[in-house]
Amino acid sequence: MPETIANLTHQRDRFLAFVQRRVSDRAIAEDILQAAYTRALSRAGSLKADDSAEAWFFRILRNAVIDHYRHSVVEQRTFKPLDPEDQLETMQPLSEESTDICGCIHTAIDHLHPSYSEVLRKVDLDEAPLESFAAQSGITPGNAAVRAHRARKALHKQLLHHCGACAQAGCLNCNCASSQAGPSAEQISSSRR
Repeated sequence: MPETIANLTHQRDRFLAFVQRRVSDRAIAEDILQAAYTRALSRAGSLKADDSAEAWFFRILRNAVIDHYRHSVVEQRTFKPLDPEDQLETMQPLSEESTDICGCIHTAIDHLHPSYSEVLRKVDLDEAPLESFAAQSGITPGNAAVRAHRARKALHKQLLHHCGACAQAGCLNCNCASSQAGPSAEQISSSRR
């Protein structure tokens, strides 16, 4: 079996060309080929004596290329930039001193799940660094970022429900806090789900 694998390494240029035709970058092709060689070594026992070693290795290469594209798609989804609305929420933390913010925000925050209220108050209103909040809460910075994102979405939903068209227009300098009653108990419980 080691002899068969050694014969495959002698065809490195041929295998690299095969991968390069399927990916955009030579460095990526090199990485994929190396991963395929590693996989072939770990699975050498699955190669039967009557099988073609080249055909077997080409299957491993094809699967390695497919895995590369699957991982790329997952990375793009995971690390995609926030949509513009989320970027604005992230870049412009709320501030209690600001006069341009809807007076309903504090009431709406009170009606969110306690973990959401906490992150909004500390990170957005008190402008504490997210890492600091994570350390105080005993969670990872990644979990804190997810919690902050979900809390902002829940707050937005709560404000849309409470303030209506005013919230859709940006909720700036509105007086809907004094003109409307707060959300009902049923609305509060549905926002916490």
